[in-house]
Amino acid sequence: MTAPVTSLPLVIVASARREGDTARLVEQVLHEVPHHLLHLLDWLVLPYRYEQDYPVADHFLPLVEQILQHPALILATPVYWYSMSGPLKGLLDRFTDLITTHKQLGRQLAGKPLFVLASGSDPDLPEGFDVPFRRTAAYFNMPLVARLYSSTKRPFLPEEAHQFIQQLLQSQQSG
Repeated sequence: MTAPVTSLPLVIVASARREGDTARLVEQVLHEVPHHLLHLLDWLVLPYRYEQDYPVADHFLPLVEQILQHPALILATPVYWYSMSGPLKGLLDRFTDLITTHKQLGRQLAGKPLFVLASGSDPDLPEGFDVPFRRTAAYFNMPLVARLYSSTKRPFLPEEAHQFIQQLLQSQQSG
């Protein structure tokens, strides 16, 4: 893994709303933890193309450069139709570029701790929700350290947030 430029974890919020439940979850969990926050809404990440002929306006590679500059990655997503948001799925689809034409960037993800924050209206995460995160992390040799889910159907549990933060801080100390 390339040495990070900053000591702050990077949070990528992949919601269709800047001020929605997912943004609130990020604030609730990380309000005392310094971090760098990006909204995927601000980045033009085009769908994966087999031809890999992306226009200059595509922001995927600059976004990957941002990811590489931070010691940990936190993906924050609402649960839409029993899965991660479409923009986050699109971003993960583009990771295909990191195993083909941009392998040197993909290799630099190895060892970078990955965390997931998810918000939704069901009491529990749907079966299989973790699979794409777990397998993507394993493929890139990124430890999937922790996942926290917050449901609008049950109260926010500060103990869960505390445990998530402790795992984040431990990953940064051991990195």
